[in-house]
Amino acid sequence: MTHPLLSVRNLVKHFPLHGGLLGRVVDKVHAVDGVSFDLAAGETLGVVGESGCGKSTTGRCILRLIEPTSGEVWFEDKCVTAMDKSALRSMARDMQIIFQDPYASLNPRMTAGAIVGEALTIHKLTATARDYEARIVELLETVGLNADHMRRYPHEFSGGQRQRIGIARALAVKPKLIVCDEAVSALDVSIQAQVINLLEDLQAQFNLTYVFIAHDLSVVEHTSDRIAVMYLGRVVEIAPARELYTQPLHPYTEALLSAVPIPDPTAKRKRIVLQGDVPSPVRPPTGCHFHTRCPIAQHPLCSTEVPQLTQTTEGHWAACHLRT
Repeated sequence: MTHPLLSVRNLVKHFPLHGGLLGRVVDKVHAVDGVSFDLAAGETLGVVGESGCGKSTTGRCILRLIEPTSGEVWFEDKCVTAMDKSALRSMARDMQIIFQDPYASLNPRMTAGAIVGEALTIHKLTATARDYEARIVELLETVGLNADHMRRYPHEFSGGQRQRIGIARALAVKPKLIVCDEAVSALDVSIQAQVINLLEDLQAQFNLTYVFIAHDLSVVEHTSDRIAVMYLGRVVEIAPARELYTQPLHPYTEALLSAVPIPDPTAKRKRIVLQGDVPSPVRPPTGCHFHTRCPIAQHPLCSTEVPQLTQTTEGHWAACHLRT
């Protein structure tokens, strides 16, 4: 990748834990623990992993909706993590987010038109009231809604329609990058397919770049060019989607893939059952975070030294002492 649109370097986010009568910081949650990756323009990077592995926190730190503890985020050769509030506000036009819950992410006191048009007002993207209304209608129709929907309130829409409003809101400022934070996980399966098809059509139409966060591996397989697998705050494997599903390297990736249902009753796949629970992010294991549950961990380095992402084949990176 010669010139990525987005570069994330050693991104770290620790949340402080307060305790005692004075509310002092007594510990910290290692939500994101050194995440790095590049993303080319027009590409979709899927980010998968168990709940609590740091997927959503990573996405929000990229946009600085959450302030990272350390690390750097570069967007078009501009350091997002070093920007002041004024510069970050301008950058928001190029970087948007679609939230997970279409019921909680829309203001129930605002109409669909006002929700979509809010960004137009903030960034002064329309000159007249007529242009403002025409742009809202255009955005709603782009995501498959009707012009008369602009005067309805969120409670008058279904979950899928609400998520379409959220997508229209993200498109209003003509962004280059959209973080899809589990954008379809709260929807019915049939509606998921419709929203995924819409996102793919919009990507082709507007040359959008996606960070597609999800916990459903079957969804990510069909939407992503590359996939990053996270475990307990770290990226353990990054590879092209097809290669990751056919030739996974990291033991955690193998375990995740073994749990994906196969729509063929005659097909058989060896189920890998991981032992124990996910360790607490407050006190993650030393060395490789996965070594306490890894079925192949035997080397002393597994428990003492953090494995680095190493490229094994073109575009395929894994962080495992025994597989790289």
